[in-house]
Amino acid sequence: MILSDDELARYARHIVLREFGGGGQLRLKQARVAVIGAGGIGSPAIQYLAAAGVGALTLIDDDVVEPSNLQRQTIFSTEDRGTPKVEAAAAFVRRLNPHVAVTTHRTRVTQDNVAALLAGADVVLDGCDNFATRLSVADAALGLRIPLVSAAVGQFEGQLATYRGWEADKPCYRCFVGDAIDQAGMTCADDGVLGPVTGVMGSLAALETLRAVAPFGRDSAGSVLIADLLSMRFRTLALPKDPGCRCSGVTA
Repeated sequence: MILSDDELARYARHIVLREFGGGGQLRLKQARVAVIGAGGIGSPAIQYLAAAGVGALTLIDDDVVEPSNLQRQTIFSTEDRGTPKVEAAAAFVRRLNPHVAVTTHRTRVTQDNVAALLAGADVVLDGCDNFATRLSVADAALGLRIPLVSAAVGQFEGQLATYRGWEADKPCYRCFVGDAIDQAGMTCADDGVLGPVTGVMGSLAALETLRAVAPFGRDSAGSVLIADLLSMRFRTLALPKDPGCRCSGVTA
């Protein structure tokens, strides 16, 4: 696989990076990334993954664009109201970068369909807005041994981590949240969120997805980033593997 003249020009700022280069760009071109949720986190993540040249994006969301989304989900416009988010997001990707193949699934992720939806992905980026879906995605990614980039936001805060729990020294999502079956929580509709907070965390999630595809810099798996944007503070906390977690039984 080679890069076309248009791709060489389009990705020139990547290719000149010593830590990334042409090899990293080719790995992006060959990669398939599944994005769970085309909302506040998914919107900037999709934008940057497509712009970066990820070869294939699988977009999974069951919602439609509503006026209340437009304050933070910037790949959508007023004219997209009532359109399924995955369709509007796919149209945005095709306008932005014709070199990216897009597959859409307008469906809600469940324990029954999640493995099929994620099959074939090189990385999963989860930006969904409910805990039950997060657990289903995390368990499936662990079982399929697909790196999981998980991001969440609320009001002025965000968190981000990469999980590869099948590795002996790396935690899974349940090492972080415990073995709860489900957990009620406030949504953005209930609690509010400042628009750029989702932009920051979605962009960082895209960056970590690129790192998972074409490694550069420090491996972030095994830590969690906590962003307090009300105070403009970022903290990175070590996240050890829980020896009592179910992921300890699936290590390589």
